Amino acid sequence: MRRLAALLLALPLAGCGLHPLYESGTHGPVAAKLAQIEVGPISGQSGWLMRNALNDRLSASGHGEAPRYRLVVDLSDQITGLGINQEGTVTRERRTLRARFRLVTADAAGTTLLDASAGSDAGIDAVGSDYATVAAEQTSLENLVNDVADQIVARVATFARRSKGN
Repeated sequence: MRRLAALLLALPLAGCGLHPLYESGTHGPVAAKLAQIEVGPISGQSGWLMRNALNDRLSASGHGEAPRYRLVVDLSDQITGLGINQEGTVTRERRTLRARFRLVTADAAGTTLLDASAGSDAGIDAVGSDYATVAAEQTSLENLVNDVADQIVARVATFARRSKGN
């Protein structure tokens, strides 16, 4: 009886149109398309971290094909002081990382296929120790880069899934 109930509950899901994004794993069409993306240079420390994070995610399938697409990323990394104590010292900071990214063809035309943005922010406690504050700012940057890189790859993968023929 339980099996029948589970089967009846699963029946409406069959027609909902949901499909796995990475069907067939690293050998599927989305993974193959992601492996054909070259990440352009991104300036600054946050850019270096972002480029490495994107390359790790895009080349995870291990396909060694020549790039057909290029990912152009512009980053905005800002730290804003929020909390100020009686001595006028900042006690709380907000780090914001925003990325505008474009997926373009790698040919001479450089046709833009996708133009979007991603972003994330984190709160940082600014304590009495400069070393601890700098370490917290660095850790927040690394976490934000990973979060934004995940957003970018998910958006590009969704685009790749929808445009199977390109």
